Amino acid sequence: MTALLRMEDVRKVYDTGVVQVEALRGVSLAVEEGDFVAITGPSGSGKSTLMHILGCLDVPTHGTYELGGTDVSRMSEAQLAQVRNRQIGFVFQQFNLLPSMTALRNVELPLVYAGVPATERHDRAREALTRVGLGDRTDHRPGELSGGQQQRVSVARALVTDPTLILADEPTGNLDSVSTRDVLALFHELHDAGRTIVLITHEPDVAAEARRVLRITDGLISEDEVVAR
Repeated sequence: MTALLRMEDVRKVYDTGVVQVEALRGVSLAVEEGDFVAITGPSGSGKSTLMHILGCLDVPTHGTYELGGTDVSRMSEAQLAQVRNRQIGFVFQQFNLLPSMTALRNVELPLVYAGVPATERHDRAREALTRVGLGDRTDHRPGELSGGQQQRVSVARALVTDPTLILADEPTGNLDSVSTRDVLALFHELHDAGRTIVLITHEPDVAAEARRVLRITDGLISEDEVVAR
């Protein structure tokens, strides 16, 4: 298999002007195409910093990060924005849906930014919503949907650009137990279909749903557990 993303000795230092805080202290990891990986750890362990670098929302202070064989660790903000829009599908804890727009319009948004023509946008957004089981909710606004349904809309939005990587940051943090099971089942379906998923979570039971579990402590990957599935 081919490594879709690879980090080598990634360090991230934040300079507060008074002290320097080393959030990542030499992280090296690889995620293969079609893998389902969870990254877990306590608050302050470096999870958020690692997620920001994986999602091309930030760059390392030291080390390299390759996504799809391209070193993105020294790209400009404009270049990183292109990578985010074209190669990464984000799923966030807060859903980040626009309340005034229908589910269909919310899912279309990444395609608007990419300059995709309107007819193609509509077709691809409807297809993505159907794929996550919301083909009959396209005209509903977020306030008319349950929390689990809103998260499914955000998953559809992540899928609509056909990204290389799905990066989910605490995607079940605002969901009840039933909705959590539904969303995790959806991730399993996507993984079974060949999608590469990296899931950031502080919840051990959610992390255990992945095929591999990486634990981060004090800015270091401390364990790589492969779960037989």
